Amino acid sequence: MTAKNLSTVATDLIESSGNTARHMINAYRAGGERVVSLLEQRWNRALKQSRTELTAETAKNATAAQLAFSVYYTKGLMLTTNGAQQVVSQLVKVLETGVERASANASLFEEKTGVTTLNTLAHATAPGALALSKLAAQIEQKSAELAGKIAGAQKPAAKRASAFSQRRTAKAA
Repeated sequence: MTAKNLSTVATDLIESSGNTARHMINAYRAGGERVVSLLEQRWNRALKQSRTELTAETAKNATAAQLAFSVYYTKGLMLTTNGAQQVVSQLVKVLETGVERASANASLFEEKTGVTTLNTLAHATAPGALALSKLAAQIEQKSAELAGKIAGAQKPAAKRASAFSQRRTAKAA
């Protein structure tokens, strides 16, 4: 295996790791959306059970507070997961560029000096790198399955109205 082939394996490893991270971010997002949905259901049940003991104003304020919490939590979840996706994408690009440059520099070094130490090192490292790359591909596949299961258990997210627009609608009614 040449240094170029080793760089291909390293690039594959980086890509698999990036995909695994993206899958886990998607699973985190889906899980967070699920938590909001479960909390809304629990809140609504509790409010329904205690509605007879609450004034109309208190019930309305409790509903508005719950809606505001849900909206802000969901927005925060989207911002953080989108940010994490961007960080992963940039990191993958930087690492792949680094591998390409290192490979080019290694070839140039061997060409200029006639010393084949780096190629020998690439041959010695190749079996371990290949095994690690295969393992990373398996982990990537399992993470995709897990993220799909978590997202599949999630009901399709309906677009949320802001707490303010919901309150205006409630006042108008």
